[in-house]
Amino acid sequence: MQPEQSQAAALTSLREGPALSRWRYIALAVGPGVIVMLADTDAGNVVTAAQAGAQWGYRLLPLILGLIPVLYMVQELTVRLGIFTGRGHGELIKERFGMGWAWLSAGSLAIATIGSLVTEFSAVAAIGELYGLSRSLSLPMAAAALTAVVLTGSYRRVERLAITIGLFELAFLVVAWSARPDFSALASDAFHQPLANNQFALLAAAVIGATFNPWMVFYQQSALADKGLEPRDYGIARMDTAAGALLTQLLTGAVLVAAAASLGPTHSGLASIGEIANALTPVLGEPIGRLAFGIGVPGAAMIAAIVSSLALAWGLGEVAGYRRSLEYRPFEARWFYGAYAACVVGAAITVFAAPDLVWLNIAAQVLNAFLLPLVIGFLIVLAARALPRSVRLGGVYLWIVIGVTALVSALGLVGGIWGLL
Repeated sequence: MQPEQSQAAALTSLREGPALSRWRYIALAVGPGVIVMLADTDAGNVVTAAQAGAQWGYRLLPLILGLIPVLYMVQELTVRLGIFTGRGHGELIKERFGMGWAWLSAGSLAIATIGSLVTEFSAVAAIGELYGLSRSLSLPMAAAALTAVVLTGSYRRVERLAITIGLFELAFLVVAWSARPDFSALASDAFHQPLANNQFALLAAAVIGATFNPWMVFYQQSALADKGLEPRDYGIARMDTAAGALLTQLLTGAVLVAAAASLGPTHSGLASIGEIANALTPVLGEPIGRLAFGIGVPGAAMIAAIVSSLALAWGLGEVAGYRRSLEYRPFEARWFYGAYAACVVGAAITVFAAPDLVWLNIAAQVLNAFLLPLVIGFLIVLAARALPRSVRLGGVYLWIVIGVTALVSALGLVGGIWGLL
């Protein structure tokens, strides 16, 4: 019997118990939704939001907040698929569409994951340099820490550690409130959108790409299956996802507000990732501001690195058919842990050689926007075909999901292409 089965048994025993047991059940059942959303507020997301605030003031804040329901729509479909099929995303694509489409999906996941890991390590490198620590020291330390976390071999342990690290991101909410943003400027910016500016369009595409990472779909669906959640857990899993969608976009908006109030609009943007710390120092003072930045951004980066690389290891395992659970020990699932370690080390090496870390982060988010139509397409088709009839995506809501996600995907594609021309 695998250790993950003991977690499923624990959930079963707590579902119908007294009030105290119910609270323990809720604490045990939640996690994948909050984790994947905290991971979505990663270093690339933080840099993109800060660049948006520094360069365009509050103008992109309506887009960030407007994506909350869309993000929930997308991730809620992964909840349905994970709980009601008990299979990971890559496994379902292989089953329904064949190996060719499965490998295409896995390829897009690999590209997105590598791009995400590069942004996470770029944040680690930038913060190390802010404190006088060279990349040759900070990057190997971060890579070793990420590898050690996952080699513990327990989904619950990784999940709890990731949530603990991710909670450091809440510092951005405090900073945004303390920055005392100009609400008249905020309202004015919301109604004056420079839609004819191709650089504004590029940054809007980056915001969309930062919100919808392909690895989010793979991770949450596989995590639900790995955690042992059942159809009776559907309600709490949806609440977990809704809370996460709201939290991640509020955190992203908080970064933009802090940067806009403290740095922008400069119309030139950030010269380095370390400049984001300047958005915190007027509010908290230089020592505390740097410390908050030095904790919040690495916290976001580390949780995203864990989630995205695990998503890739899970996704490749589902397509290739090798063992892919954290409940296996390293020697029992060599390919799973090998794929994870290869991603981490490869990303660290890439960042070590990169000169412009801000541009690297923005480019990774735009790449996600280009991959979005493929990811959303698979997700919608699976939700409309692979689920039991009672929870299958259909009717009016199907067309609402198609229409909204098609609009967001088109905005990302057009903005990205136009901005790069």
